[in-house]
Order: sequence, then C-alpha cells, then structure tokens
Amino acid sequence: MDTLKEIFEGNQKLFEGLYIHDKWDWSKKYPVIKLDFAGGEVRNREELDVRIMNILRKNGEQLGVTFDSTDLVGKFGDLISGAALKYGQRAVVLVDEYDKPLLDNIHNPEMAKEIRSGLKNLYSVLKSQDANLQFIFMTGVTQFSKVNLFSGLNQLKDITLSKFYSSICGYTDKDLEEYFSEHLSGSDPEKVRKWYNGYNWTGQESVYNPYDILLFLSEDFSFQNYWFETGTPTFLIELFKKHQYFLPNLENVQVTREVLDAFDVDYIDPIALLFQSGYLTIKDTYIDDQEQIFNLKIPNREVRQALNSQFISGYAGLTSLKLDSRLQMKKELSTGDVTSLIKTIKGLFAGIPWRNFTNNVLANFEGYYASVLYAFFASLNAQIIPEDITNHGQADMTILLGNHIYVMEIKVVDHLPEGNNQALQQIIQRNYAEKYRNREGISVHEVGLVFNKTERNLVQADYVTTP
Repeated sequence: MDTLKEIFEGNQKLFEGLYIHDKWDWSKKYPVIKLDFAGGEVRNREELDVRIMNILRKNGEQLGVTFDSTDLVGKFGDLISGAALKYGQRAVVLVDEYDKPLLDNIHNPEMAKEIRSGLKNLYSVLKSQDANLQFIFMTGVTQFSKVNLFSGLNQLKDITLSKFYSSICGYTDKDLEEYFSEHLSGSDPEKVRKWYNGYNWTGQESVYNPYDILLFLSEDFSFQNYWFETGTPTFLIELFKKHQYFLPNLENVQVTREVLDAFDVDYIDPIALLFQSGYLTIKDTYIDDQEQIFNLKIPNREVRQALNSQFISGYAGLTSLKLDSRLQMKKELSTGDVTSLIKTIKGLFAGIPWRNFTNNVLANFEGYYASVLYAFFASLNAQIIPEDITNHGQADMTILLGNHIYVMEIKVVDHLPEGNNQALQQIIQRNYAEKYRNREGISVHEVGLVFNKTERNLVQADYVTTP
C-alpha cells in the first residue's frame, strides 16, 4: 500500500534503480486517499463511524481539502471530488484491510451485520464518485460477497485467483536465489521450503511467506511458527467445532470456485475461511463437466503443526500436545513401538477435560475420536490418509511416518467390549492393509482402536504387524 501511495504521489527519487523507474509517468501526481483499518479494534457501529470520520479528517488535512457535508457519506464524497478538483488529477483510493472491522466482530453475527452496513455505506461512495477516481486498490483477509458489501461497485476486479498476480504477496524460489542467496547461505533450502513455502493461488507457482523468511534470517536460521504466532485463530477453531467438522477431511479438500468466493456473516463456510485466511491453499485445479474444481492443502509444516495444535486445544480441550508427549508419540510411530503408542493415546484421552464431552454430540461418534487422533498425528507432521480407500472398503485412517505404516480402524461402543477386537477384525477381514504389503524395508501395522462412550477413552486396542 505504501509503495502504491508513493508511486501515485510521484515520488520518483524513491524508485531510482528499480524496475518501475523508467516505466512510469512521474510528471503526473495524483491525490492519494488512504483508508487504513489495520490498527486497533472496532467493537460496534458507533466506534466504526468515529474511526471513519477520523480517517477522513486526517486525509482531508493532508490533502488540504475541506468538507461541506456533515455526514460520513457526504464527507467521503467531498474528499474525493475536492481532491480531484484541487490537484487537477483524478483521485486514488487505497483501502488497507477493508474487512477488519467485520472480522473484529465475526463472533457476534448481529453486530457484524451492523458493521457490514456501515462499511457498505462507506464503499458505496466509490461508485457514485467513479468519474473522479483514477485507481482503487483494496486488501483484506476475506472475500466478502459483492452483493452484501460492495453492492453496485462493479468496477472492482478480484485478483485473488488471477494467474497474473499469483506471486504478488510472497517470495518465489527465484527471488530467494537472486536476492537472498548470500543471506541464506548455510541453511537447508529443502527444509526452508517445507517449512515456509507452499502458498499458492493458481495451482502453479508457490511462494514463501515473506514474514517467515525475514524472521528466519533475523533469528539465525531458527525454524519457528513466526507467522502463525501473530494471531491465534480462536473464532476459526470454534467454527469448526460448531459445524462438528471431521478434521481428517482436511487432507482431501475439493471445492468449486463458488465456495472459495462465498463468505458472509449470514453463513460462514469453515473451508472458505481457512482458505481466505491462509491456512489452506491451492494444490492444483482441474475441470469437471465444464466446472473448475480446486484441490486444497495445508501449505507447509509451520501451518500444519501450529494449526493442529490449535485443533487439539479446540477438540480435546488441551492447551496443546505437550512437547514430551509429542516427542514420545513421534518416537513410537517412527520406531514401530505400537504397544507404547497405544498407552500414549490412552493417556492423552484420559487428560481431556470432562467438560469437553458435555453437550458435544460429536463425542458419541467415531468422527470425534478420529478428529482428535488426526490432530495429534498431524501436529507431528506425519503423512495421513483419511478414509483410506481399498477395493474392499476403506480404513478410517492410515498414518505414514519413517519406515512404518499404520492402518487404523476406530469403533465407538456403548458397553465395554468382550471378545475379539471388532475394529481389528474389520481391518483383517476386509484386507485394508493389502496394498501396503511387500514394500522393502517397510513395516505395516494393522491397529484396531475401540472407544467407549461412557469411559470417553480407549478401552480396547490390538494390532498385527507385518515386517
């Protein structure tokens, strides 16, 4: 935003030696109006109106434009038309985080609707002032429906999924090679890629998170969750719980363009919110019956590890998977110590607070236990195949880590089980593990896990290992 502002204001000296220097007409200086909603929190409509009034006043003072109107819409119109008249050039409007006041209140639908009405009122001015506008650029986390927020503002073009702008918000591999090679000398390029690359909006070129790369450099190549720590997605986690979302499905998300575009306070799709806020990105796309389908994925290790730690908190009521438990479980998975792994799983479920099961319909079904297990395993960066399909049916979950493959079936029962493990018997009878056998150096573990609704824990676990 600041770069665009300086360009349109004609500050040529700042761009000497840069790409744009000989490609821009610096003789034209445009009046720039910047509406910045990034700072602070707006809690209600009154605070929003005060914030907008202060932003308009500040822009008026900087541009030397006075207002004839007293209302918000009138003042914004006076600012645009007055600036164009004074400077002899049409105005440029830059809106930073246009949706933040809405997101500040997304947990309160009624208040969010009031905020939406206030923003819609503001942005409607851009349509009426079309003749006085040279350029509009807006950024935001989410893509709200044009009908509900930008009604009539048909000159806006969404560039989120445009291939021409796919790398505008991140560093490419080429950028790192050309401009950061000296700074990154001594680091492991493949590990850096796995941790911080993977953001993609076209299914083609992926980019690194710039924030992560710069902090990775400043912290002497320390791999940490830099971007994720800037904001805990509390509302997002609560939304997933409300929708009783089956977490393993995050490994295979397929959506149409409409899902990615659709977002509003009247109905919030958890997947759309995950995508628009950066926790899911595009893996690839294809056309099915003349409709574009998007395969989505979690972009990288940073997001995968941190997001699933939040899911552990949301679904299991645990603050996180403690370091000792995480290291222990990873060691057990990577060495094939299934007996110890079962004990660890039982201990983790025993630590889930009782209140987490109260009024939780999902906790009576396999989906809840599969979701918690998925969050546990995914936080370890294990490869997970949910509902692993074979020619005889599908296993609930397959885990791959190191030289070990775990084919798991989960059952939830009303009473304490007697006799054979039903979950394990299903794996064996339907031969779910067949496709993984006879791989050199790979051990296959068929694991049946039986949970009890009353005990809220693992009550029967058995396994068979094929070296």
